[in-house]
Amino acid sequence: MPLELIHSDVCGPMQSTTIRGNRYFLTFIDDCTRMRWVYFIQHKYEVFNIFKKFKAIVELQSGYKIKRLRIDRGREYTSTEFLKFCEDVGLERQLTIAYSPKQNGVAERKNRNIVELSKAMVHEKRLPYKFWGEAVNTAIYIQNRCPTSALNDSTPFEAFSGRNLGIKHLRVFGSICYCHVPCQLRLKLDDSATKCIFVDYIKCEKGYRVYNLQTHKIVVSRSVIFDEDALWDWEKQDVEHVFIPISFEENPRTTEEEDEVTGSPTTESQIESGSGSTSASSQSASPSSTPVKLRDIAEIYARCNMSIIEPEN
Repeated sequence: MPLELIHSDVCGPMQSTTIRGNRYFLTFIDDCTRMRWVYFIQHKYEVFNIFKKFKAIVELQSGYKIKRLRIDRGREYTSTEFLKFCEDVGLERQLTIAYSPKQNGVAERKNRNIVELSKAMVHEKRLPYKFWGEAVNTAIYIQNRCPTSALNDSTPFEAFSGRNLGIKHLRVFGSICYCHVPCQLRLKLDDSATKCIFVDYIKCEKGYRVYNLQTHKIVVSRSVIFDEDALWDWEKQDVEHVFIPISFEENPRTTEEEDEVTGSPTTESQIESGSGSTSASSQSASPSSTPVKLRDIAEIYARCNMSIIEPEN
């Protein structure tokens, strides 16, 4: 059943803070459906308040109760207030042995996988490290909508909520996009769109979170046009397009091969007037080669088997 067992772990601190100043991220994984949730925090002591908020949300959405929580022995999980809260709500804590991360392997592996995915996403679009939080959020958003063999090719979101969401709205993380500026926020001669960078999806609304390159703030918009092959050059402050050269001919012909196909130029000495025979070079040419000898009209008539008979009066 969903929420029968929840795995949780804290990852961090990261070498750079997010745009909102966070250095850690906290994950919760449902053992039954493999559904993932992520929260970003500045300090580890925030874990207790985040867990209370998470518990209230998921239990209300699913109609199930969290029964067991598998965690490590970090201070953020073993505080007095955390222990008292679990006792009051009847929640069983499963603590791992010290220095035995394998006992909480589900959360440990998921966090490592999320970090690797977010690193690849940030480096692919040459983004500053401050966008690692948005990359982590996007990676989990996509993973929850990808089918997995552990659920018989179903998605974690479908297994948890019973609804299957579409993926047509998915876009390349970090790509250049052009966000529409409403007429109420611009003058008559101002641009109707502004350059932005796509950084995240909106969970409760239909739209995208984009980073405005002029105001250096994250805004939410629905009317967005994407240029997924473009990059933003942070030094030149301009759009950089990446072109991949394509070879249309795998084995280009050499000059010698072209000469063999087209044949050498014909000189006047090779052209015979009258009914002479074909030159030796034209006889040895392959059937696919271009003819290199010209014949005049007299030779053509001489080789013709047809005869013209004048009618008798």
